[in-house]
Amino acid sequence: MLKMAIMNKALDNLLERRSIRSYKPGQISDDELKSVLKAGLAAPSAMNRQPTVLLVVQDKATIQLLSKLNALVMGKEGIDPFYGAPTVIVVLSDRNIPTHVEDGSLVLGNLMNAANALGLGSCWINRAKEVFEMPEARRILRNAGIGDEYIGVGHCILGYPDGEKPEAKPVREDRVFKI
Repeated sequence: MLKMAIMNKALDNLLERRSIRSYKPGQISDDELKSVLKAGLAAPSAMNRQPTVLLVVQDKATIQLLSKLNALVMGKEGIDPFYGAPTVIVVLSDRNIPTHVEDGSLVLGNLMNAANALGLGSCWINRAKEVFEMPEARRILRNAGIGDEYIGVGHCILGYPDGEKPEAKPVREDRVFKI
């Protein structure tokens, strides 16, 4: 009975998670961050190669730079693609591993689901690959001790939601086939 209740709670978390695009300015706690990171690092990877690394950015100036570069890739200067989130976790993966994008994507999913379970807001922000091809962003990686073999997979923004949780969009029902 307890096992089923735990399973239902896990499934509820997966079904209730939403992308959050409005954040309170306060920083998340270290314990919350550690829990989210632990879940991200526990994601499965092909042949258990674990080719991903996580760059946690909580420095406002660095977040502003990454946001500016991300907006530049979008061709929309002057906007904040990180929606004011106080924490950005950049998921990078070793380009030499054939499944680096898939493995990094699983990490991002775990990060977002763990954040939701803790009551945090999160959103996957694209364009990490393009941003971390730019010299300014490569310098950030080098300063953090991350080698040139790593490329961006995605950004996971985190923070306390500022406002109501968005309603779920209808799920298309024509996507499952059975033989």
